[in-house]
Amino acid sequence: MRPLDFLGSIKLKLGAVIVAAVAATVAVVSLGERVGLSPVVTGIVAAAVALVMVQLLAHGMTFPLREMVAAARAMARGDYGRRVTATSRDEVGELARAFNTMAGELAEVDRMRRDLVANVSHELRTPIGALRAKLENLVDDVEPVDRATLEAMLRQTERLANLVEQLLDLSKLESGTVPLERSSFMAARLLERVVEEWRPRAEVRDVRLETDVQPGELVLHGDEERLHQVLENLVANAVRHSPRGGRVHVRACGRNGVVRLEVADEGRGIPPNEAERVFERFYRPDQARSQGAGGSGLGLAIARWIVDLHGGTIRVEPGDPHGCTMVVELAR
Repeated sequence: MRPLDFLGSIKLKLGAVIVAAVAATVAVVSLGERVGLSPVVTGIVAAAVALVMVQLLAHGMTFPLREMVAAARAMARGDYGRRVTATSRDEVGELARAFNTMAGELAEVDRMRRDLVANVSHELRTPIGALRAKLENLVDDVEPVDRATLEAMLRQTERLANLVEQLLDLSKLESGTVPLERSSFMAARLLERVVEEWRPRAEVRDVRLETDVQPGELVLHGDEERLHQVLENLVANAVRHSPRGGRVHVRACGRNGVVRLEVADEGRGIPPNEAERVFERFYRPDQARSQGAGGSGLGLAIARWIVDLHGGTIRVEPGDPHGCTMVVELAR
């Protein structure tokens, strides 16, 4: 806590510094007259005392600014961990607090950038490594050129293509270059399209897909293809994490001017401390990573961007009695 931190304005602080310097000067002059010092000596001593007083008080006022200069230089070198002391209540204190907020945001952006590079490298290395191994085996005549080998290579190629497409899609959404083609359409038609596309893959995993729309003539207003992409990502995750014999329920209902879309599964669910992080790029729960059951980690990030563009919300709710429910709410 510095001497003038309790004052809420830089003008008051400057006024306090001037008053303190004048008071110190008057006190020294008065004392000099009492002890019989010459006016010249008294003036020099008074000026020196006033300068020391101003220096001490001004040092506390400008200390956050010097800290910000040092922190800014550290940030230029890539160190985003520096923070500024923000105990004063004046404009400099407000600037220091804003600087700390900016530094925290930059640190988070830098963390996300490093995570993005690391995760993209990991996601690309896996299919590329598999393709390379297959091709080397084929070139060295270790494996025959049969249908099974070619199908395995095709799957890895498709995985690479999907990842690149999702990265490009996310980049467009984040930059705001994707215009929404809004229209009115039946919610039942949207849900049925998504479910029919995913039913064959769900049947392979012995997972049942069910739909429910209340009321049956419920109408959605938005970009149908983008909302289809949202539901497709949610259903894909639900099918992927559902146990064999499980059920994925895709629902839509409207009330009080809001359309609520739900995708509920019967999997292990998402821990409360990860309910928000699952929407980060490339973030996957440890269960998905350890079991190799996770996707690229981009689907939910893309879904959130699309929902945000529609002015809606997306969140995770716990399932009953287990699993999780992904909820999207849009204005009707």
